[in-house]
Amino acid sequence: MTRLLPAFRAWFGAFFRSRHDLGLELAALRQQVGVLKRQNPRPKLSRWDRLFWMTLRRLWSRWARMLVIVKPETVVSWHRAGFRWYWRFLSRHRPGRPKITSELQKLIRSMATENPTWGAPRIHGELLKLGLEISECTVPRNPDRSNHPRDSGKRWLTFLKNHREAMAAMDFLTVPTATFQVLYCFFVISHRRRRILHFNATKHPTSRWIVQQLREVFPEEQAQKYLVLDRDGKFTGDVVRMLECLGSKLIQTACRSPWQNGVAERWVGSCRRELLDHMIVLSEPHLRRLVRECIRYYHEDCVHDALNKDTPTGRVLERRQTDAARVMGVLRVGGLHHRYQWQTTA
Repeated sequence: MTRLLPAFRAWFGAFFRSRHDLGLELAALRQQVGVLKRQNPRPKLSRWDRLFWMTLRRLWSRWARMLVIVKPETVVSWHRAGFRWYWRFLSRHRPGRPKITSELQKLIRSMATENPTWGAPRIHGELLKLGLEISECTVPRNPDRSNHPRDSGKRWLTFLKNHREAMAAMDFLTVPTATFQVLYCFFVISHRRRRILHFNATKHPTSRWIVQQLREVFPEEQAQKYLVLDRDGKFTGDVVRMLECLGSKLIQTACRSPWQNGVAERWVGSCRRELLDHMIVLSEPHLRRLVRECIRYYHEDCVHDALNKDTPTGRVLERRQTDAARVMGVLRVGGLHHRYQWQTTA
């Protein structure tokens, strides 16, 4: 504060001096400030110096004409920074309701995740039965309540698990050929045992062609109760009417959500990794032969985690009959895979 006293003393003494004398003093001071500015373009200013210029800006409209050390925009920014600091001080955190423990927060999140249909009153009631006295308003304010985006995926997986006996899925798989053409592989897979119910390939997958494939899949005019399919433009019109006539309830996945048709997408990935990534397809008959051989291996030999390490058709458990028996590998899918079994050597 003592640094500002000379400035206020000079302001008060200006009332007793002539205008001519003040003008000459201002010219001398400006010349000295100009010399100092050339030697040190930006001198450091203290907090009291900034307060002086902020106050002068509020009291004098022509303050910018006398400003030489800094730019007017800088003084304005100082004022706005002080304004922000003032309101930050008024909005500072004040102590309120005590926070709940991390263990209780984890318990609330666990209840909300494991029970997607529960609301705040239901969770609050369970906590009261456990002897945990908290307010009901605390439960909805928890960041991970039951409306978490991942809960929709869990509900969808629960739906698929509960209806897998009456559910199937269909989709397309694109395969490039040696002549840079694209073949479309249509397949239908059952959710119950992950069995491929039908497969075929074509260059032109029209609606009429798909309808014919569905007739071959369900010849008894009775399809699966639920049929999962994506929003491909080929699954419209005659295809939808055909499936409705077969008694199926169509379940279309959301846009750009392949995980909702995970069983079909998983088989597409397995077919690519185990066969198509290692082969060059020459024609439609070549592709059909390769994929059908891969499907035979998929059904009879390949074990699946989702089936508790079993095959879709139910692979028989083989035991060693004699001490002379040895494990032998049998070629599958042209030698890309093997099936191992006990064989007695002579």
